[in-house]
Amino acid sequence: MAAQCCCRQAPGAEAAPVRPPPEPPPALDVASASSAQLFRLRHLQLGLELRPEARELAGCLVLELCALRPAPRALVLDAHPALRLHSAAFRRAPAAAAETPCAFAFSAPGPGPAPPPPLPAFPEAPGSEPACCPLAFRVDPFTDYGSSLTVTLPPELQAHQPFQVILRYTSTDAPAGHSVCNRSFFPCFDTPAVKCTYSAVVKAPSGVQVLMSATRSAYMEEEGVFHFHMEHPVPAYLVALVAGDLKPADIGPRSRVWAEPCLLPTATSKLSGAVEQWLSAAERLYGPYMWGRYDIVFLPPSFPIVAMENPCLTFIISSILESDEFLVIDVIHEVAHSWFGNAVTNATWEEMWLSEGLATYAQRRITTETYGAAFTCLETAFRLDALHRQMKLLGEDSPVSKLQVKLEPGVNPSHLMNLFTYEKGYCFVYYLSQLCGDPQRFDDFLRAYVEKYKFTSVVAQDLLDSFLSFFPELKEQSVDCRAGLEFERWLNATGPPLAEPDLSQGSSLTRPVEALFQLWTAEPLDQAAASASAIDISKWRTFQTALFLDRLLDGSPLPQEVVMSLSKCYSSLLDSMNAEIRIRWLQIVVRNDYYPDLHRVRRFLESQMSRMYTIPLYEDLCTGALKSFALEVFYQTQGRLHPNLRRAIQQILSQGLGSSTEPASEPSTELGKAEADTDSDAQALLLGDEAPSSAISLRDVNVSA
Repeated sequence: MAAQCCCRQAPGAEAAPVRPPPEPPPALDVASASSAQLFRLRHLQLGLELRPEARELAGCLVLELCALRPAPRALVLDAHPALRLHSAAFRRAPAAAAETPCAFAFSAPGPGPAPPPPLPAFPEAPGSEPACCPLAFRVDPFTDYGSSLTVTLPPELQAHQPFQVILRYTSTDAPAGHSVCNRSFFPCFDTPAVKCTYSAVVKAPSGVQVLMSATRSAYMEEEGVFHFHMEHPVPAYLVALVAGDLKPADIGPRSRVWAEPCLLPTATSKLSGAVEQWLSAAERLYGPYMWGRYDIVFLPPSFPIVAMENPCLTFIISSILESDEFLVIDVIHEVAHSWFGNAVTNATWEEMWLSEGLATYAQRRITTETYGAAFTCLETAFRLDALHRQMKLLGEDSPVSKLQVKLEPGVNPSHLMNLFTYEKGYCFVYYLSQLCGDPQRFDDFLRAYVEKYKFTSVVAQDLLDSFLSFFPELKEQSVDCRAGLEFERWLNATGPPLAEPDLSQGSSLTRPVEALFQLWTAEPLDQAAASASAIDISKWRTFQTALFLDRLLDGSPLPQEVVMSLSKCYSSLLDSMNAEIRIRWLQIVVRNDYYPDLHRVRRFLESQMSRMYTIPLYEDLCTGALKSFALEVFYQTQGRLHPNLRRAIQQILSQGLGSSTEPASEPSTELGKAEADTDSDAQALLLGDEAPSSAISLRDVNVSA
């Protein structure tokens, strides 16, 4: 009798995982446990069922592969503790494998207790396809952000012979997301070096809208089943899914926004017509937009990052709708990723500047074409100020300030997402553009670069070799070896950028900021307050106000009488502005222990759930005398935080719990509740079972020179 195919076994029946012999693969990427270098991934299919009430996702994954050498003993994939594998199976690749859909199997209702929900099952076409056979598998620890899944393969497997591995699993409370968290969404080669096409079938409860970073090819509303297909190869981190009460509105011929009904009118009014304008400008610069649609979905405040450039469907945090200018810059940046990052991708996380630096340069070219050079220079000045602030914090010899950092095993690549990746990378790309003497000629080069490398993953040398080949006259001049500006030094030297752009075209916008800052820091206080009252910052651009507040932050702690006067002049006005402005004022409040405005800090942290709006405040609160206040606010809000963000804040708060967390000698009622806790009580209150064995500062990134 033929053995039962494990991918068709009855719901709830699970084959006991036999432990195969270990086969540690050579590392392609220190952030990946996978054996990706031993296989070619041709396509992946996902059959998913969303179970919101159980906070669970059930999946059937079909990987279509071929081995690059004969008889590989095992396939190693990246996985995650949140992901539970139920079965693994092997089958010879059927004809037109990439067209075979995943489907769902449901058992008929019967008497007695309800059976557990069935898992999605991969169908076998009777009489036309080879049978699948069970495979042994095991899961081993890898890092604190993932696991290693080893699946034993049949011994007779030949090199370049197509085959499929079919995995059935469930995932509960998984973090997912950029950059190495999609291994909790589905087992994968979770490295940017590997790209493939994918298709998906997703079943969701009635009334739930499902979107993915792909083309939606069909939708059966009465069954709640959604079909998706991505025709271009993408890395695993760009496979994204969102589900909820989302409604669409068209904002252009190839764009729409998706949002909860209460947000849809605002999102539509702010972006209608603008996205097509940005896409058209990008196409003029860098060639045709290749992803079909450019839709945007606005996510709740708990989404841990501001924006994510998923193909066809950019994710944006809804909080950014408060600030028109930051919304414009963030969406244009994600538009630029359609060429730089999504089409041409950095092959390792150690060279993220290849995506982020190029996307930042392209974003500013699009912004200049659309809004003029002065606005672009203002935004650039604001970001470069922040870069130098981070440099001061980390030190000029910090290895994380390199463009080509060395990622140590076990370190989450997300920790390398810093301003050097963006702004030092941008400065290097800008320097290259200046070498050729004409921004439009450099645009032509980038257009050719994208055309040559689209849908592949590259290293820095690919970019630089292409640059010198495109401009042979520069190669003859040995511009890559100019003293002090060598390309190798740009990539591997610590410290600030070797050269920065000329931002004088933005002086009409930056000069008033500098003048107001000088009033508050150079003149007697009474004169400063009187002079400042004549300057109406409510008419300033957001980037101007943010730049002014950043300068005050750099000078903190300020004399207490200056903070009191600043609060009198600006606190109520700033409190009515967007989150980008408010967080900066609240950081000034915290760094100067200004208790009269502390209630605003509490209200802000109770309403903002994004990493960019919470981490800076918690770091400042825990550096000074307000740690008890921070513990109290975190305890009240932690249930609404994304798991990744919650753990990050836990690390910040857990530092120094053995030392005093006494507040200042004049405690306010805001501090009263948490002051009496002992250190051990605070530890339990904060971390419970998730306490790390040794807390580390988020400011300390474990990279080697």
